[in-house]
Amino acid sequence: MQMYHKIGSRAASGLLIVLVALAGCATPAAKVEKPNLLFDGVSFTNWEGDTSYWKIRDSSIYGEVTPEHPLEYNSFLVYTGKLPANFELTLEYRISEQGNSGVQYRSQEVPGLRYALKGYQADIDGANTYTGQNYEERGRGFLAKRGESVEFKTGIGPIVLDTLGSQEELRNTIKTNDWNEMVIKVVGFRYEHFINGKKMSDLLDADTVNRADNGLLGLQLHVAPQMWVEYRNIRLKPLPDQ
Repeated sequence: MQMYHKIGSRAASGLLIVLVALAGCATPAAKVEKPNLLFDGVSFTNWEGDTSYWKIRDSSIYGEVTPEHPLEYNSFLVYTGKLPANFELTLEYRISEQGNSGVQYRSQEVPGLRYALKGYQADIDGANTYTGQNYEERGRGFLAKRGESVEFKTGIGPIVLDTLGSQEELRNTIKTNDWNEMVIKVVGFRYEHFINGKKMSDLLDADTVNRADNGLLGLQLHVAPQMWVEYRNIRLKPLPDQ
């Protein structure tokens, strides 16, 4: 019994040494970035735009076009804070039935036009004809329509690689006259748009001539006879390079 006890002790000591060594070799867990709140619900801090159209109502950003106060061209409320190269943007929006809007990202200012942007856009409209697609404002136009997984190549245009569901299924995911959650995921040159947890479009931009790897974030107010759109709970989480 004494011999068995000694052997067991040695085995236990050896096992302890191995465990300590393995613990020393373990890779530290990757740091999980927390989302940053981009809109505080009470002020336009870090946002810039024409406040004759943009207001703050009930902790939301509210934009409106009326016959008495029309737009000459699409106008944007632009985020002026620093943005990471790769990110996941989450927000909630609500829009009038005749409304047209969108979330602009990796975009640039249009020379000579105040608060105008050009670049990638997660499209939104009240009729839900285009909501969720990837559209390039003042650029290449339709990059990835709703329901499409696309590779966009220089001089060729969009090549549909796969479908993400039927138009009826995707459209039924979007609420009318109510709040919807939109997520925009940007990693490298891949852009994914989600509405209420459902992927609406997926773009791999392989157009090395026209694609962008950085730029501005903005909320669109589109030219229309009359419309309104609201945004709230705007959060951005940095993502690592992949």
